[in-house]
Amino acid sequence: MATSAVADLQLVGSGPFGHGQTGDFDSALLRTTDDRELVIRVPANDQSASDQSVELIALQAMTAGIRSRLPFEVPSIIGQASIRGTRAVVYEYLPGYNVEAANIPAGDGVATSIGAAIAAIHSLPGSFVAEVGLPSLTAADCRTEAHNIIERAAATRLLPAAVKQRWTDAAGDDALWQFQPTVINGSLSAESFVITDHEVGPIVTGVIGWGSLRVGDPARDLHWLSGAGEAADSVLAAYRLSAARHPDRLISQRSMLHAELELARWLLHGVDTRDQQVIDDAVSLLDGLVDHVLGDLMHPLSPQTGPIMAVADVEEMLSRTPQTRNTSAAHSSGIAMETDSYDRSQLEEALAADDAGRGSDSADGDESSTQFNTDAIETGPIDLAEVEKAAAASPATDRRQDASNTPASTSTSAGDSATDAYTAELDFSTLEAAESGEITPLTQRRPSSSAE
Repeated sequence: MATSAVADLQLVGSGPFGHGQTGDFDSALLRTTDDRELVIRVPANDQSASDQSVELIALQAMTAGIRSRLPFEVPSIIGQASIRGTRAVVYEYLPGYNVEAANIPAGDGVATSIGAAIAAIHSLPGSFVAEVGLPSLTAADCRTEAHNIIERAAATRLLPAAVKQRWTDAAGDDALWQFQPTVINGSLSAESFVITDHEVGPIVTGVIGWGSLRVGDPARDLHWLSGAGEAADSVLAAYRLSAARHPDRLISQRSMLHAELELARWLLHGVDTRDQQVIDDAVSLLDGLVDHVLGDLMHPLSPQTGPIMAVADVEEMLSRTPQTRNTSAAHSSGIAMETDSYDRSQLEEALAADDAGRGSDSADGDESSTQFNTDAIETGPIDLAEVEKAAAASPATDRRQDASNTPASTSTSAGDSATDAYTAELDFSTLEAAESGEITPLTQRRPSSSAE
C-alpha cells in the first residue's frame, strides 16, 4: 500500500505503530532505504475515515508560514492511495513518546510545554481555516452545538436527570459563552502531544491528530485536563502566560463542560452504531458523574449566584465606571433636578429660630401641636421669597389656630433678628392660589379644617 501511495518508495522494513490512540486506524511504521521513517494509516471505520479527510485538508492548508508560527512539528503528507473503499495515507513520522494525562507531572517541564503548545495553536490566524472551507464557529454556534448534544443525549432517555439539569443550566448561562473564538485542534488529548527529552527536560516537539481543526471554543482543547490531576493547573498557568490574547475568565468552567459532554458523545456513538457495550459503558460513566461531580461545589459549571468576578476584573470595571455628576453639574448641563425632596438642615434652622421667637408661649401649648413631624407629610421645595409673598397676602398670617385642628406648618426667620419670627399658614384661599400656580405651596397635603 505504501509503495502505491508514494512513487519510487523503497522500504527496508516495517513494524507496528501506535501513539496510544483509540484504535480507529490501522497503522504501521515504515523505514526507507534512505533511512527515513514514515507512518501509514488506514481508517478502521466511517468516522475515522471522515476525520482523516478533514485532516488531509487541514495539513495541506498548514503552509510553511503557518507551521513556522508553531514551536513544534506537524506531520507532513507524503502520499495517499485508495484501498478497499477508503484511503491509505503516508505521513512523515514524528519521533518521540506520549505521556498519559494522569502521569503528567505538575510544575515546570512537560506541563508548561503542553500549555505553551496549546496557546500557540490558539494564536494562529483563523483566515487559513476559513479559506479551505473548514468550520469557523462563533461563540453562539458553539453554544448551540453544546445544546444540541445535550438534547440528543436526553432523547435517548439514558441521561440522568441531574446531569441533564447541570448541563442545561450551563448551556443557558449567557456569561459562560462570552469568549473570542480561536483556531483550535478540536480533538486534543494527552496522546496528541509528542514528547522528546532535551537538555532542559522533556518538551513537546510535535502534535498529531488534526482531523477536527476549526475555529471554535478554545476551551475545547483543554477539556482533557479534567484527568490531569494537579498538572492541570500548571498547564493552564503556562497557557495563560503564553496566550496571545488573555483567555476569558470562565474558560476552565467551559472546558469542564466539554469534558463532561464527551460522555454524551460516547453515548450517542454507541446509540448510532447500536453497540450495546459502548452504551453500557457510557451509562456507567454518566452515573459516576452524578455521584462524584454534582456534589463537588468547588467545580460548578454555572453557579446560581452568577459568575464570581476576579479582583483584576473588579478593578478594571471600577476604572471604567464614570464618576457621578454633582447637582451643579446637572443644572449646568440642562438637566433639571426636579424632585419632591427638601434640605432638612435648612428646615431645622428655621424651626429653631421660630422656637426662639415664641419664647414662653410655646411652653404652655400642647407639645404635640408644635412638634414638626417631617416624616408624616410630603413637602415641595421651599422658596423663602414665595413664603413672604404668601404671608403678606394671607390675613391669617399672625393668627395661630387651635392645636386640635392646626395642620403641620413651616416657620422661618425674617429680618436681622432671630426673635422676628412669623408663621406662614395656608388657608383655603392660599391653597387655591398655590394650585393655580401663583405661589409655591409649602405642603402637598390639603390642611384639615373643622369647616370642611
